[in-house]
Amino acid sequence: MTVKQLIDGTEKVFLVVIAVFTVIAMGQEMFQLYVRGKVALEDLLLMFIFAEVLGMLGAFYARLGNLITLPLFIAMTALSRLIVLQSKETDPIVLVYQSGAILFIAAACWVVSRMRTTQ
Repeated sequence: MTVKQLIDGTEKVFLVVIAVFTVIAMGQEMFQLYVRGKVALEDLLLMFIFAEVLGMLGAFYARLGNLITLPLFIAMTALSRLIVLQSKETDPIVLVYQSGAILFIAAACWVVSRMRTTQ
């Protein structure tokens, strides 16, 4: 067994562990929704993040193409969730910065996707 095979195997084991923990976290969130008896926008955004993490793990596991956009999508969703959760208590300039960060990440996704189509 080479060092590369050992590292690749270890990476795949950790990806499986992260996937299991993600499914557990999503189950816990769904249980909390059941206990509360209502679903809010921030709950949906959190579940979307969980789904994106699982999609990213699957893509990493299968080694599909350029994977840089997947974490960027997760970052945009996380920032959106942050804005939804703290928009009433936050200084408006912070909301502008967070929105600008989403725009910046979206632009980065666009640039990466354009680079892929030209290669």
